[in-house]
Amino acid sequence: MSKQAVELYFRKFGKPEQPTLCLLHGLFGSANNWMGIVKYLQDDFHIITPDLRNHGRSPHHDGMDYTLMAGDLLELFDGLGINGVNLLGHSMGGKVAMWLALQQPERIEKLVVADIAPVAYEHGFDNVFEGLCGLPLDEIQHREEADRLLAGWVAEKGVRQYLLQNLVKQQQGWSWRFNLDVLRKAISHLTGFPEPGRRIFAGEALFIHGEKSDYIRDSYREIMGQLFPHYRQRMLHGAGHWLYAEQPQLFAQAVKGFL
Repeated sequence: MSKQAVELYFRKFGKPEQPTLCLLHGLFGSANNWMGIVKYLQDDFHIITPDLRNHGRSPHHDGMDYTLMAGDLLELFDGLGINGVNLLGHSMGGKVAMWLALQQPERIEKLVVADIAPVAYEHGFDNVFEGLCGLPLDEIQHREEADRLLAGWVAEKGVRQYLLQNLVKQQQGWSWRFNLDVLRKAISHLTGFPEPGRRIFAGEALFIHGEKSDYIRDSYREIMGQLFPHYRQRMLHGAGHWLYAEQPQLFAQAVKGFL
């Protein structure tokens, strides 16, 4: 294993003889986010759902960028004896998937990117980090109290529930599964995208976006076409940024139809 790589926690579903599909979660997420989708895909694919570094049950590490995350995945695939793999990533996970496809195109069969583009975004996570860092974990008695306190920084209940999935109670008290300090330091990189140079992914790529989301804009199509010349787009009606959770069956149908 590379000195910079970490050994990712992962779960497997489906049949090993089927095509391999790796599902990559977004910022503050984990493999568990995909459970609502797995049930629609596991009959047709050998599914791998890892926790990316500094998330879920995977190790914490001071290094946090897309090259390192892509390297972790290559180590995982090598360890499992997987040469060709289909990638599906949402948000930050979509950027990991795109960067891996650009770095190692011969390893990627097809690419599905959910509601993100290979561009830099204004992150807007200041309130989230202030709220997470401001929670008095040593004083909180129950999860409902954490939700009430976090509401002072994060108004959307669905976002709070997503974040609080990572709050776990251990013998010594409450703690976060994700590496909060490292994620906060790395956020400008994570909302950006590495300079690809002349790299392209000439395989088939599908960009799925939610009708109510503005993460994929018309102005991004030029760079999407430069890096992924055989890409196509699909919009999910009635869905926002969390399209796989809001429209799981339609999302799974779009993925299966493409792959």
